[in-house]
Amino acid sequence: MGKVVMYASVSLDGFVADENDQPGPLFDWLTSGDVPLDGSGVLKVSQKSYDYIRPYWDQIGVTITGRHVFDMTDGWDGKPPSGIGHVVVVTHRPAPEGWDPDAPFHFVDGIEAAVVKAQELAGDRIVEVAAGDVGGQVFAAGLIDEVRMDVIPVVFGSGKRYFGLVHAQQLLEDPDVVIPGNRVLHLRYRVRR
Repeated sequence: MGKVVMYASVSLDGFVADENDQPGPLFDWLTSGDVPLDGSGVLKVSQKSYDYIRPYWDQIGVTITGRHVFDMTDGWDGKPPSGIGHVVVVTHRPAPEGWDPDAPFHFVDGIEAAVVKAQELAGDRIVEVAAGDVGGQVFAAGLIDEVRMDVIPVVFGSGKRYFGLVHAQQLLEDPDVVIPGNRVLHLRYRVRR
């Protein structure tokens, strides 16, 4: 079974979006370099960021996200982002009316069911959990192996928290990766068991 990794770009004060669900400058680093990150021609990062992010993206088999993000993105038009094989959506509602049943999206009720389904689909590849409310719930349940964050030099003051509404203290190991890029600091922590 692959690792379960919580991941997102985050402000210095711990937010993945502002109060209006807007990421502001959190994704500017994805277009601030000269090395293409994918075949889109849009994403270009520094060489250091590429060397860190590209191998990680290539290992992701499944992403877990909440229904709110799914709805905000219109379900990525039925195509998982960044070439990921499947998306597991945590929701108490059914798939949207008219949703293509062949699209590689799986709607589950609850975080435990989401992790089980994602690990089944991912095999030995990484299960990525989007940070925010759902990611915080998976983290609080002790189901996260690793926390990755791309820290952006901006302070939001308020907004959507990286760890959602987690209220319990959890110690992580010292960061085993600290990589500066253009307008980003990449960090990786293993969760202490």
